[in-house]
Amino acid sequence: MTTPDPTAAPGATATASPPTAGRPDALAGLLTDEQTAWLATACGEIAADPGSAVGHLARAGRAVGRTSLDPDLDPAGVLHGTLDDAARARLVVALADALPADGESLATRLTETYQRGDTPERRGVLRGLDALTLAGQPDGALPPAVACAGTALAADALRANDQSLVAAAVGPFAAAHLDDHAWRHAVLKLVFMGVSLDAVAALDERADDELARMARDFAAERRAAGRVVPDDVARIAPEAPGTTGAPTLPTVPTTSHANHSKDA
Repeated sequence: MTTPDPTAAPGATATASPPTAGRPDALAGLLTDEQTAWLATACGEIAADPGSAVGHLARAGRAVGRTSLDPDLDPAGVLHGTLDDAARARLVVALADALPADGESLATRLTETYQRGDTPERRGVLRGLDALTLAGQPDGALPPAVACAGTALAADALRANDQSLVAAAVGPFAAAHLDDHAWRHAVLKLVFMGVSLDAVAALDERADDELARMARDFAAERRAAGRVVPDDVARIAPEAPGTTGAPTLPTVPTTSHANHSKDA
């Protein structure tokens, strides 16, 4: 039996938007009583001893499971995350609350966790940055040290070939903190990898003419090479070669499937 997650942010309510792992209500109704108790206890222990966060972040997959937050539309949990992604995001918030507000210690700990962690732990750090960004709304402001460290970690993730890691790097933190150049290339990388742009936070708000130009060039290069044009090109450049007009090569559907690394 599942119960509402008591560690969700006060006043959080379900919405029609995807249950992205960084949202405070991402786990509402998805955990068993035992899993909920584990997460609450872990957050409490981090509050008392921030050093315990490392162990809890490593154990999250075994403690709450690795099921997708939206098994029907995102079976592998690539686009919006998994139960352990969301649990780790919650643990990152607890760690932030337990450390000095200047963010220096938090930036150091997140960087160390990311660098030493496996893919799920790295995703957890990125989803945690999303959670901190959402907690800082309306402008998503974070301490400069955290914003700087997070930008570096997102840049590292965007150089990876793991779909789930790249998708985790284009959430609310990226929307608020990546510069235009880095953000546009992140979006194009998802298109190239065949990962749905549903993973991208604030896509409509940040998409611009330069991104559309890049997408058109990408589509033209694909067609010139006799290769298919991903469906999602039409979302950012409807007039791109291969998306309208005369018959073209078939388009390739985007996917939300990826291989997942196993937790320690």
